[in-house]
Amino acid sequence: MAPGGRHVEILGSYDPASKKTVLRGERIQYWIGKGAQVSDSAHNLLVREGVVEGKKRAVKMPKPVTKQEEIAVTQAAEGKAPKIEDTAEEKTVA
Repeated sequence: MAPGGRHVEILGSYDPASKKTVLRGERIQYWIGKGAQVSDSAHNLLVREGVVEGKKRAVKMPKPVTKQEEIAVTQAAEGKAPKIEDTAEEKTVA
């Protein structure tokens, strides 16, 4: 998107429910040639549809947040000191 939230140019669309893809391949190639960066998911879609050549990229999925981490973030946002509980067993050194 351009500064201010406007679209510079719409290059296509993808409907995940029907798996319908509409792409303007020549314009996509033009913008990539000008230095546009494509996300991993968009790159994989373009490879699958034959718009760009190459290998698919591994899509980086966010690490799941544990309940304890969620509570700590909430408490920190409220200005409270987070309560961290150590669930690891204590080890004794002989």
